[in-house]
Amino acid sequence: MDGNGRWAKKRLLPRIAGHKKGLDSIGVIIKSAINYNVSTATLYAFSTENWNRPSEEINGLMELFSDAIDSQTDKLITNDIRVRILGDISIFTNKLQSKIKSLIKKTSINKGLNLNIALNYGARSEIIMAVNKASKSKTGALLEKDLTGNLYTKDMPDVDLLIRTGGQKRLSNFLLWQIAYSELYFIDTLWPDFSDKDFIDALYFFQNTERKFGNLKGNI
Repeated sequence: MDGNGRWAKKRLLPRIAGHKKGLDSIGVIIKSAINYNVSTATLYAFSTENWNRPSEEINGLMELFSDAIDSQTDKLITNDIRVRILGDISIFTNKLQSKIKSLIKKTSINKGLNLNIALNYGARSEIIMAVNKASKSKTGALLEKDLTGNLYTKDMPDVDLLIRTGGQKRLSNFLLWQIAYSELYFIDTLWPDFSDKDFIDALYFFQNTERKFGNLKGNI
């Protein structure tokens, strides 16, 4: 969800204003994902690298996360959405950790959209974590399934479609293991302006992509 800061800068607003506006886009896309029977959606909300941002922005984001949990939990339950967190939340304040854990517990029985929120997440850190866990529980050479079983996404399918807004064409340490065969969709639209139509266009792109998974037939 890239482009919140640039959206705010264009309007001579503080960066946190862009993040607040970006929450509106999250609501729109979650609704659209449900309407189009998307089983799992993952939002990259805060990366391990984001700690390098100005403290004022970081504090604002932490407050925004906290307020969003307070205001959205009932809606998530009503809409049968299950929330799971990808990342290490132990670095957050005890109060925020408690709110996050409560949200996970309250939505754990929901059977609709699986909504993953990546918080303090970095794919390299996740892979290292998985290797360390797998090494402790198994002797001998590790297999792909050993690592997969120790990722944050251990009981989830791999990513089919990755959407990045804001015009940047890079992966930025996002689910590197899980997107090995994902289709990549880049759009210049800044995240606060990302609309239902933009999301549908991305789904249409995916629907019309012939997925080969390395098994090529015919001429190249």
